[in-house]
Amino acid sequence: MPPESAALPLPRAAARLPAAWHRPLAGLAAAALALMLTTGQAWAAMAHQWWNIDTYSHLMLVPFIIAWLVALKEEVLASLAPQPFLPALAGVAAGLALWRAGEGLGINLVAQAGAVGALQAAAITMLGLRVAIVLALPIAFAAFMVPFGDEIIPPLQAITAEIAIALTHASGIAARIEGIHIHTPAGLFVVAEACSGVKFLAAMVTLGVLVCATRLRRWTSRAAFMAACVIVPILANGVRAWATIYVAQYVGAEKATGFDHIVYGWVFFAIVLAVLLGAAWRFVEREAEDYGWPLAAIDSSRWVRRFEAHAFAPGSAAAAIIALGVIAALSLLL
Repeated sequence: MPPESAALPLPRAAARLPAAWHRPLAGLAAAALALMLTTGQAWAAMAHQWWNIDTYSHLMLVPFIIAWLVALKEEVLASLAPQPFLPALAGVAAGLALWRAGEGLGINLVAQAGAVGALQAAAITMLGLRVAIVLALPIAFAAFMVPFGDEIIPPLQAITAEIAIALTHASGIAARIEGIHIHTPAGLFVVAEACSGVKFLAAMVTLGVLVCATRLRRWTSRAAFMAACVIVPILANGVRAWATIYVAQYVGAEKATGFDHIVYGWVFFAIVLAVLLGAAWRFVEREAEDYGWPLAAIDSSRWVRRFEAHAFAPGSAAAAIIALGVIAALSLLL
């Protein structure tokens, strides 16, 4: 076979976007840079949490997931011409106001949500309503860049302790519980924050949303899978905690704890994840690239055409976003 015939076809992602995209994308890049400079402290705090806190390490994958979701729609996007959307500027202003409030109150979660929200609204502003509807999933998925989960650690610790003590009694081991402290013949076990299961739960919720949005079509299927993504990790973490206590009765608490971190902390949850995804596979209802609204439905929508009357030039849109960013930055000096 000649070398030319053996060459692989170029992926769709390699196709160049039409010239109509150049100015809006350049404007979006400039606007995004201005917003990230304005809210830089919030982005730095998020990056620190992604990199240094195990609970949030899975969030480093979110930008790559967003890029993949956009690439799935490249063929559709190539047929569209972005038209910057004036009303979405209100979303940029609201996001910056939320960021400013979070900074003023010293609440990182609020400031980070505002920083990400402003960037999401900027994408809608620069790319326009029609493109934003096509890319609704990746734009919305950017919300997962905000670290969340600390707020639910205490109740997760309590639930894990209750599951563990129930299974400990069921396995014939004498034990008593005091809050998150479990007393057994092998020693005292504490369901610490790291053992609450929040890391696995947060990762499973993120994955669950992605699977529901790309592979499932019916709301009943989505609700069932999301419920499983919440319930199964919590139950599995309780089983993990019980297994540590059970093993400790025979090998000692210190060895059991080390075994827990190495085996149950990774292998056990990997198995749970594989089983959960395997069980959901038979209910897959569409291909990933078919997510979202069909372009034909968007084209036929009267309200989309009505709102697109508020389009304006890419340069003006970028300048307006940058101006909002400057105003927000100056507000810190007041």
